[in-house]
Amino acid sequence: MEMVNLTIDGEKVQVPKGTTVLEAARKIGKKIPTLCFLKGINEIGACRMCVVEVKGARALQAACVYPVSEGMEVYTNTPAVREARKVTLELLLSDHNLECPTCVRNLNCELQKLAEELGIKSIRFTGEKHKAKYDDFSPSIVRDTSKCILCRRCVSTCHNVQGVGVISPNHRGFETMVAPVYDMSLAEVACVNCGQCILACPVGALKEKDDTDKVWQALQDPEKHVIVQIAPAVRVSLGEEFGLGRGAIVTKKIPAALRRLGFDRVFDTDFGADLTIMEEGHEFLERLEHGGKLPLITSCSPGWIKFCEHYYPEFLENLSTCKSPQQMFGAVAKTYYAQKMGIDPSKIFVVSIMPCTAKKYECQRPEMRSSGYQDVDAVLTTREIARMLKEAGINLAAMPDEEFDEPLGISTGAGAIFGATGGVMEAALRTVYEVVTGKELENIEFTGVRGVEGIKEAVVEINGMKIKVAVAHGLANARKLLDRVKNKEAEYHFIEIMACPGGCVGGGGQPILSADERFDVDYRAIRGNAIYEVDRKMPLRKSHENPAVQQLYKEFLGKPLSEKSHELLHTHYTPRPRYPEAE
Repeated sequence: MEMVNLTIDGEKVQVPKGTTVLEAARKIGKKIPTLCFLKGINEIGACRMCVVEVKGARALQAACVYPVSEGMEVYTNTPAVREARKVTLELLLSDHNLECPTCVRNLNCELQKLAEELGIKSIRFTGEKHKAKYDDFSPSIVRDTSKCILCRRCVSTCHNVQGVGVISPNHRGFETMVAPVYDMSLAEVACVNCGQCILACPVGALKEKDDTDKVWQALQDPEKHVIVQIAPAVRVSLGEEFGLGRGAIVTKKIPAALRRLGFDRVFDTDFGADLTIMEEGHEFLERLEHGGKLPLITSCSPGWIKFCEHYYPEFLENLSTCKSPQQMFGAVAKTYYAQKMGIDPSKIFVVSIMPCTAKKYECQRPEMRSSGYQDVDAVLTTREIARMLKEAGINLAAMPDEEFDEPLGISTGAGAIFGATGGVMEAALRTVYEVVTGKELENIEFTGVRGVEGIKEAVVEINGMKIKVAVAHGLANARKLLDRVKNKEAEYHFIEIMACPGGCVGGGGQPILSADERFDVDYRAIRGNAIYEVDRKMPLRKSHENPAVQQLYKEFLGKPLSEKSHELLHTHYTPRPRYPEAE
């Protein structure tokens, strides 16, 4: 590898050729401020916050895109550099909605933080503000252009990471606005509600649709029996909102906190995940043995499902008919659980705590009422439940360890690994292998489908049959995989697709990290590793061994793929137009 020698503020540094000045400065602990930069996603040098002086250059250079060269001399803290950064920041602030204390990103805003770090005490520039739009018609994502700084991080994420591309810079000059085509609402275009744009946004221009008021009202209603389910990925991310560090496992602290918040029962979506594996695993075997549509593609990611409906309707028949774990849980809660507890299902209010903004959309789908009621009444993201706990004065970090309630709080390690990319596939293989062979797996860890590669492939031998499987996470990777299948360049029996990079641990409803925090740390991998640690510590690690699931079949459903389970736990999907329909 060819190395380059340069000096930064008089300090010598050696880095590989092709390194940017920003990266070289990081190597010696020198922080250069950025706003539009998002490593590997948005490296365009547009905001000019990262300007530096380069000896011999005519003008200040954007460090995030300026490559190093042999003998280069760089200065990051000259009067000209400091003044240029301050002017740029003040101009941004002069056109910004400065209602910081009431903003969802207060104290976690990159613009706010830069203003503090650069010592901005006043704004010298005043004048007309751009015409703003507030779009809250989507069930998942709210867009407030009065806070947008035109960094384009959301645009790059939507186009390049997710391959959806429903937002772009519209108009020109001072009138420029990041929006869907024709300035339409996100609810009117083929947005898949994944929320990755929210994670990319450095300010409060994009946020989740807040449902905390709805949940507060339910908790305060004495007529309602309010139950809550916790998604696998939440147990390795919620602690981050309370200073416990990346990937902290807070599985047993969550039930204690939520009981103190007022929930009547605290259950686990991992139970729904185990149930999903029972249904989906048997569905796969049925298709395999009876010539059904293959490859079978997982259906537990609602962002992926909507993406498929809009962009790949030809694969709708390949989708598993299984509802997601969230929706299976809701259907069981308002039927089996209601009967078992002698509670009127109309009085049961089901809350989901999810790492996902698309779940807000999913719970409102008309197909999700097989129990006779809306299966899930409200979905809160990891960020929303953290805000509720803080509002109630509940410090998760100080909570004692408590267990989930029974029976819908009993789960296995297979349910837990749903939170990481490849986890659904691995959980299914654990069960399918033992159902087919009647033998106990010697090694239940299918490491071939683990990891952070965008597309993973593996071959698993079951009773002499070689099962070809693939895993994709991030919808741009899903596009690549599906195009290969469509063009007959690859053939599989079983495919797992998760809308979000890293799977649910990287979901659009998870704690937001700044560009600085994401520079050197793969937070999705850290959370994913924590998920597998949760699995390793579970006494039961295969879905079909879950005693509560076994009891559910014995007392209520009969068997996997029974008429009752089809009625409650399975659904269908519909092709959707890709572009707004002309009136």
